[in-house]
Amino acid sequence: MNRIKSLLTTLGAIVATVAFLPAPASAAPASAVPASAAPSSTASVSTVPASSTGAGAACAPLWDSSTAYTAGGTVAHHGRNWTAKWWTRNENPGATTAWSDLGACTGGGSDFVISEAEFGAIFPDRAPFYTYQGLIDALHAYPRFANTGTEETRSREAAAFLTHADFESVGLQYVKEINEANYWIKCDYSRPFGCPAGQSAYYGRGPIMFSWNFNYKAAGDALGLDLLNNPWLVEQDPSVAWQTALWYWNTQNGPGTMTSHDAMVGGAGFGETIRSLNGSLECDGGNPASVRARVAAYERITGLIGTNPGARLTC
Repeated sequence: MNRIKSLLTTLGAIVATVAFLPAPASAAPASAVPASAAPSSTASVSTVPASSTGAGAACAPLWDSSTAYTAGGTVAHHGRNWTAKWWTRNENPGATTAWSDLGACTGGGSDFVISEAEFGAIFPDRAPFYTYQGLIDALHAYPRFANTGTEETRSREAAAFLTHADFESVGLQYVKEINEANYWIKCDYSRPFGCPAGQSAYYGRGPIMFSWNFNYKAAGDALGLDLLNNPWLVEQDPSVAWQTALWYWNTQNGPGTMTSHDAMVGGAGFGETIRSLNGSLECDGGNPASVRARVAAYERITGLIGTNPGARLTC
């Protein structure tokens, strides 16, 4: 009931987030953190050989942070197989240079810091479109997301990201922006690429109500998807919807001074992720009620997954 009562306030935030941000430059995933090799004499474990790679390959055993792997050891992590380049231990696949990506795999479990049961508890009334598997499938686009630092840091980042998804899409109940009268606004014809899908095609979609032609162009370029000509993919494919949200989270400062990913892994705190999304529209007294609502949602989600929310929650 409280969620429904706050719908009008939340929808106002939906229009604000991403919709009124300056045009970003196309960005690629953050570069990997260098890793140093440990002595090869250290104990290792046997894993599945890296003989089966690419689409449809069976998932190797899940990566374990406490296990030592030697060169050639193969593990599954976030729905992809990875092979160790050298001796490695407690270096997350995708977040360091110790691992080579062998591609997506099938049949494995999930080792994302948010379990499927926790995802269901966070979003009990979500639309069927927003599947847990869709989120897991999207993680390959930005492997450092919720995969950098300590377990507490990783959990906080995942919780912060899902908090804004919860807030913008009203608990993942909406796949696209409700107010169709505003659809035409989200086309900036001053861009050299224009709006080939039509003036009203770039409305808010997905977990953060991703919008504007320049955002579709930049995200599509980074993700290898033609979102400028086919923005409807964001409301048709759950993985694409999550990928656009992860693109913004991991590569765009917005009106802030850092990406939301950097804010969470660098210790700036949840408040800076609000600034990166909406800047002065909410922060620095712009809309304190909205800030309080986001913080309350973040505290609820961190509570559900058993993680301390940390400091610097407001902006």
